[in-house]
Amino acid sequence: MKLNRRNFIGGLTAIALSGFAAHNLLAREGAPPAHPGFGPLIRDPDGLLDLPEGFSYRVISQFQDKMSDGLLVPDRADGMGCFAMPDGKIALVRNHELKRSNYEDGPFGDKASPTRGVYDHSSKGEALVGGTTTLLLNQTTLKVEREHLSLVGTIRNCAGGTTPWGSWLSCEEDVTRAGDKVGKDHGWIFEVPAAHQGLVDPVPLTAMGRFNHEAAAVDPDTGIVYLTEDREDSLFYRFIPDQPEQLIKGGRLQALAFADDTSGNDSRNWSGETFKPGAWKFARWVDLDNVESPDDDLRIRGAKAGGVLFARGEGIIYGDGELYFCCTSGGAAKEGQIMRYRPSRYEGQSEEKNAPGLLQLFFESVHSDQYSFGDNLTVAPNGHLVVCEDQYSALVDNHLRGITASGEAYALARIRVQTEPAGACFSPDGKTMFVNLYSPTKTLAISGPWDRVII
Repeated sequence: MKLNRRNFIGGLTAIALSGFAAHNLLAREGAPPAHPGFGPLIRDPDGLLDLPEGFSYRVISQFQDKMSDGLLVPDRADGMGCFAMPDGKIALVRNHELKRSNYEDGPFGDKASPTRGVYDHSSKGEALVGGTTTLLLNQTTLKVEREHLSLVGTIRNCAGGTTPWGSWLSCEEDVTRAGDKVGKDHGWIFEVPAAHQGLVDPVPLTAMGRFNHEAAAVDPDTGIVYLTEDREDSLFYRFIPDQPEQLIKGGRLQALAFADDTSGNDSRNWSGETFKPGAWKFARWVDLDNVESPDDDLRIRGAKAGGVLFARGEGIIYGDGELYFCCTSGGAAKEGQIMRYRPSRYEGQSEEKNAPGLLQLFFESVHSDQYSFGDNLTVAPNGHLVVCEDQYSALVDNHLRGITASGEAYALARIRVQTEPAGACFSPDGKTMFVNLYSPTKTLAISGPWDRVII
């Protein structure tokens, strides 16, 4: 069964609820039995990535490879998007989550950093090395035909999201202020057209708010952008643009609240189960002001106005008429949750109060062996979610996890090196999943029977 609007229309489907009921029962006894998924993982003789039978991977780009512009592939590859291009080509736009202190891991090597096309510099005069790189590939052969730096001068570009008009929204997970060893404020979103060659003009989309941005997803029907925030008391935002596809021209920023004020505004379940897995709640949206937030208090002001608290909102993806987003440390076990938001048919209009959107706690992990610290996520051709784990233990054992329509988790891949997977996304033909290994940067192309139906 696929995760789409047709399967879940009307809200409470029996199969989803039965899956969650099973999880709640098993939570008392430890990890639930593993769903078989695509089958057992086969140990990789190269010690990089274990996959099920019938799947294979190749490394298409890695740290300090020389790119087409003469610069080097930066480290700390994180969120990523895939785009259809003319003549059977595809483009990947890839974030690099580099801080001010990570200059040596950036793209310049022993070259002097540029002055033009850079959003900001450090107090030493060096270009800040957070940003994006863009790869152009042949979709059939997966050969990289061009690779270049496309955004630079930003800090900790963690995740982001694709737009229906062919650009990547690169999000800064950092709120450094001008004067703190940098020249400008940070905490913004930057737009990177996938077809652009060379460095884009780095213009911050300030109306979309200044906060610890994580990821973004655009509803293609309305042009509304949904945003997550990586804080333990984060909010879930939406940006209603004044002109769809023209985010630079401004709009309204809002935070999600529960329509029923008596149910509280905490989805994290840290102090007891206040939001039951499988349950739906009607949503309302509260307006936010002073969104450039010089005091980094946007989420605090939003929560006072009724905004729902989420446990480290991270990856977000638009599915078939609805959105899914990870809350990395949510749940009683603090191992992670996945939320699902179904927009109103009047989303962003005055009539939506009569037919509000719905928020569901779609999945909550009960044990680290089941699912641990989900971060970036995407939807596979068979309709399952694919989630990148991002554990923080001293010895990590990160996986790519599949999540079925009935809310069951399974191991899709195991990372055999001490890093996290990130930026999972699919080629337009659905035959290849691309994923980053964070550090040292490796971008992998994984082929296999992605459309195989699993229930």
